[in-house]
Amino acid sequence: MVVRLRQFLNNLSETFWLLPAAMVVAGVLAALALVAVDRNGVLPPALLDSHWLYDGGGTGARTLLGAVASSMIGVAGTVFSITIAALSLAAGQMGPRLLRNFTRDRGNQVTLGAYLGTFSYALVVLRSVRTQDEGSFVPHLSLTVAIVLALVCVGTLVYFVGHMAGRINVDTVVELVSDDVSDAMRRLTTSEPPPVRPDLGRWDEAEPVTDLRRGYLQQLDGDGLADWAARTGSSVHLLVRPGDYVFPGTPIARVTPPHPEAGNAIRDATALGPARVSSADLEFAIRQLVEVAVRALSPGINDPHTAISVIDRLGAALCDLAEFHLPGGVWERGGRAVLVTPRVDYDGLLDAMFHMIRQNAQASVAVLDRMLEVLAAVATAERDPARLAGLRRHAGLVLADAERAVPNGQDLADLRRRHAAFTHIVDLGSSGPSK
Repeated sequence: MVVRLRQFLNNLSETFWLLPAAMVVAGVLAALALVAVDRNGVLPPALLDSHWLYDGGGTGARTLLGAVASSMIGVAGTVFSITIAALSLAAGQMGPRLLRNFTRDRGNQVTLGAYLGTFSYALVVLRSVRTQDEGSFVPHLSLTVAIVLALVCVGTLVYFVGHMAGRINVDTVVELVSDDVSDAMRRLTTSEPPPVRPDLGRWDEAEPVTDLRRGYLQQLDGDGLADWAARTGSSVHLLVRPGDYVFPGTPIARVTPPHPEAGNAIRDATALGPARVSSADLEFAIRQLVEVAVRALSPGINDPHTAISVIDRLGAALCDLAEFHLPGGVWERGGRAVLVTPRVDYDGLLDAMFHMIRQNAQASVAVLDRMLEVLAAVATAERDPARLAGLRRHAGLVLADAERAVPNGQDLADLRRRHAAFTHIVDLGSSGPSK
């Protein structure tokens, strides 16, 4: 139940329609409330006779509200068309998986919601207007608010044009996805060392638990599953982690000793979906950023500067990680490991960050050179010998690719010097205290 609620709230936060729909409802409710105020006659006569409120007749009121409603729905269509055009551009140049950064953008949602909400407001107020032949009712306060909302929408349109111009800038997109990586690291890392992982051999003879579902593991209630295992005296080795694909009919976990409710407990503690999400999957946020670099290095785009910008952000994320520990994938109860899951380790993060970029940048000296610079910068912030060994491995892969693919001797000599400088930094760091 907990994971289903988390999944629902996460999916709800990613939707494009929620905020515009809420603003439409707010517009309707505001119109009903203000019309009721006008009907009750609570406004002082001095205010009604002033120039601050609309002072026209019923025919003019209907014309005004009709103009507001028709213009708002027309501009809303234009806003939607601009948004679709921006989405098409982003999908072609930066990858379709980055469309979520546009659909969940509050600026786009507020702009569309402002126009739709004003349109709904004008329609509801319009239905209450009566001319002299119909009983003569003109909601002066409601009409004045309609004029104010129309003026606000004019300012919103100016904001939207500038906002979309900035959003389709690749540097802005890189920064936004980089913020997602930083948020995921702050949320999914810890300042305390994780518990020691037990020997997985204890589950070699354990009973496998199969799952007929299919999809990516989006949410995991590790605490709930660990509590169930502690209550039943079981130990669970979950074979997947958030971000992994669950294939139907394959083992999803191993449980010892066997328990008849193990399958139900695991299904209750996991939520699958058709796509990976970054809320509990650190590597997915990183792969989104890497996708921008890989597309930038494709022959059709050939934009090494964007790839270098991505590498800089990845290096900054690794520097932030230097003072923190990755989750160990172990839940303990009463000093006993009751739940173990696959873990995200440092080498795996490095592979996710640099493998695809390096493989697509073998002939780009500037990108390979920047990778060595960034790895060296990370090495100055990192003191864990195991992590430094992972950085050394990737620097060696960069140099090996350069030796094979870079034809210019001077470029190759520069890369060798950069690698030598990196090696010197790592050797100094390896002699320091580990975390």
